[in-house]
Amino acid sequence: MGRRSVIAAILLMTMTAGTSSRAGDVTDATLRVTPELVRLDGTSDRQRLVVVGEDDGRMVDLTRLVTFRSTCPEMVQVDEGGIVRPLADGEAEVVATLDGREAWVRVHVSGMGEQMPPTFERDVMPLLTRLGCNSGPCHGKQRGQNGFQLSLLGFDPSFDHNALTKEARGRRVFPASPDQSLTLLKATAAVPHGGGKRIDPEGEEYGTIRRWIDEGMRRDPEGAPTVAGLDIWPTERSLAASDEQQVIVTARYSDGSTADVTHLAAFQSNESAVVSVDERGLIRAGERPGEAAISARFEGHFATCAVRIPLEGEVPDSLYEDLPKSNFIDGLVWDKLRTLGLTPSPTTDDATFLRRAHLDAIGRLPTPEETRAFLDDPSPEKRAVLVDRLLDRPEYADSWATKWMDLLRPNPYRVGIKSVWNLDAWIRRAFREEMPYDEFVRTIVAAQGSTFAEGPATIFRDRREPEELTTMVSQLFLGIRLECAKCHHHPFEVWGQGDFYGFAAYFAEVGRKGTGLSPPISGSEEVVFASGKGSVSHPLTGEKMDPAPLFGEAPEADDDPRTALASWMTDPDNPYFSRVIVNRVWADLMGVGLVTPVDDLRATNPPTNPELLDALADDFVRSGYDQKHLIRTIMTSRAYGLDSLPDERNVSDVRNYARHVRKRLPAEVLIDAICDVTGVPEDYDAAAPGTRATQIWTHRVPSTFLDTFGRPDANQDPPCERMPDTSVTQVLHLMNAPSLHDKITDDDGLAARLADSDLEPDAIVEDIYLRTYCRPPTDDERAVALALFDEPETGRRQAAEDLLWALINSAEFLFIN
Repeated sequence: MGRRSVIAAILLMTMTAGTSSRAGDVTDATLRVTPELVRLDGTSDRQRLVVVGEDDGRMVDLTRLVTFRSTCPEMVQVDEGGIVRPLADGEAEVVATLDGREAWVRVHVSGMGEQMPPTFERDVMPLLTRLGCNSGPCHGKQRGQNGFQLSLLGFDPSFDHNALTKEARGRRVFPASPDQSLTLLKATAAVPHGGGKRIDPEGEEYGTIRRWIDEGMRRDPEGAPTVAGLDIWPTERSLAASDEQQVIVTARYSDGSTADVTHLAAFQSNESAVVSVDERGLIRAGERPGEAAISARFEGHFATCAVRIPLEGEVPDSLYEDLPKSNFIDGLVWDKLRTLGLTPSPTTDDATFLRRAHLDAIGRLPTPEETRAFLDDPSPEKRAVLVDRLLDRPEYADSWATKWMDLLRPNPYRVGIKSVWNLDAWIRRAFREEMPYDEFVRTIVAAQGSTFAEGPATIFRDRREPEELTTMVSQLFLGIRLECAKCHHHPFEVWGQGDFYGFAAYFAEVGRKGTGLSPPISGSEEVVFASGKGSVSHPLTGEKMDPAPLFGEAPEADDDPRTALASWMTDPDNPYFSRVIVNRVWADLMGVGLVTPVDDLRATNPPTNPELLDALADDFVRSGYDQKHLIRTIMTSRAYGLDSLPDERNVSDVRNYARHVRKRLPAEVLIDAICDVTGVPEDYDAAAPGTRATQIWTHRVPSTFLDTFGRPDANQDPPCERMPDTSVTQVLHLMNAPSLHDKITDDDGLAARLADSDLEPDAIVEDIYLRTYCRPPTDDERAVALALFDEPETGRRQAAEDLLWALINSAEFLFIN
């Protein structure tokens, strides 16, 4: 075997569906109708019925299989889809029939004496939202479409009513002949329309809009009930592959009344490939197991239905009951796997855990001596002891501070080299001194002083407008993305412009003394202080906004409103503050967050395991916001120690931690690992000799390697999230970069030292494997590697260099397994 073939062999060595039941198969299930009692008030009221039965202990939707009839057709009408409409005051019953079985629901009708005319807010605006007319790609975008602009998702009814009835010289509505209204002609595609045909001329939507135009284009009267909340039925459902489930959406109004608004709600699935939903609210399960959250939106309110598709096949309960538990994390993870029919991979071996723990906790590989000691240790508690020992090492601070640098560190060409250096030093000191997380955040949010002395003040030198600070602070420390609410109501949440600018008002009085910014060289000092003056105004109303939290009550503001904001944010009762940080740390250690993206906590993006997220957050608060305690709790759980190899009952799982998620080493950790393995350190500009990549104070330090492997662009505004993706460029760089070749072939490097030593080839091979993979080679690997040393034309040094190069280029080295 030639030398190239041996190297190729080393590289190569390191690199069922069941049949589900359908609702149509159900023959003996008892029928039940939801809701159990229907109350209809007025001519425009309606109620959707859903008929369900049971099949093998699980609920199935039979609505599309049953036949509906009204016992009093002149009083109550029901169509084939189960939509009940009133015709006259009184009581009647609707009967659902399937294969000789019946289910009855009583219907009470009132308010039919006076027909209520359609109004804009109650009847028309929700239609514009459901049909997509006021969506971002259509007339809801910033400048509208073809001269016609609506507020995004109807957040400003007055603006929309004016746009429909008064703009374009009134051509959009024509009360004298409603059918000739441009709004209806466009929507039905009777005249050219970029959005295509949105409604049918014979359909209910057309009739509602036409009647509204014909009867005077009314607004809701003063004091009319407003939507106070939204409910969805069911709130959760377990479906078999390809099953369907109709939902019912009910609006709760300020006067205590309710109404079925399923036909007006807009629906969305956060995992449409797993579970889809159509415009009627009909959920369809896909063919593979998984989960999705189905959200319904109506007039700025949201409700969600959690849908899961368990893996087919039976798993005995005893399997989950017998799984070992190290702490509360394990029980909650096993419970979730049980609901999905997933089974966990076995616990990983000691060598893999050792490498994983070192890279996750301190961002560096163990030495061969540390590896041998751990593998030879017979103690059953050695993994927990290892975690404790790693968290006490000095590398912990640099490794975890680097993660926060991405989120906070500005461009030194914008704010100045010394200012960025001071911020970097403060963050590293905070981790070395184990500053509680709540104190860490309070210090940042209410920072004052010179940027040459107080590192956190640099953030306020970089972000100079209240609006900029609002989006950064809310996203980083609360997991609430308010950027959308700056211009309009948030499309997927409850936050509006009033919320945004009330929050921004906390930063209105930030003052600065100094020469300001002068990029690309902003070297001067600046002092940040509470000026006692400054304000923020609502962009639509011009109203001066008082500082206001996003929810709940905040302390009264003193000389600096930011201190009140910081107290409100870090209050133990604030549900967002602790959840976003534990989710961020969990994602870093486990490979994927309980919520993804990690800083986007909202009702329409629910966690995959809400109970686990709550338990982690509560434990973090009880610990005194101790980040080491949080990391230790996660890393000592059985779930963290699972193997990454899947089995047949978890191969499709990517979100529920049935197996460990492999992740690529971050750029700084990878180059440091290469330096440690080769024995040749890297030199960085503006850094002392011996500086590791995790100790670099700015991304402006030149490094082709770090840029290739995804460190954030220094020109980007923080917060910056690392991109974990691999690329062809990264592979080619590892294979061909002259700088890496120089490290491997360096006269003072590992390969040269091993070749010059008295070690036998077998010992050299084992040493290289221990340094790169943190394990001894297998018998096959050892045989292939030793063949390199047997090549007649290959010397000991070249054989060692070739082996080292091959292992550095392998997936096992590049990834945390």
